[in-house]
Amino acid sequence: MIKPGKYVHFKGKEYEVIGIAKHSETLEEMVVYRQLYGAQEYWVRPVSMWDEEVNRDGYCGPRFRKIEE
Repeated sequence: MIKPGKYVHFKGKEYEVIGIAKHSETLEEMVVYRQLYGAQEYWVRPVSMWDEEVNRDGYCGPRFRKIEE
């Protein structure tokens, strides 16, 4: 389960999860989040992509990792 709070992307930038929403047509669950840098824009990403493992550029692990506060 993806909980609200701060996360770090595998490339190093930080984001804040606001909550989970559903796509109006497909009912696919989407993570609603905002970047904690620059313009601090809001974004959505499918839960399946948020939770997936990444194996790229010498890194193998979760795409996003929750930052314990």
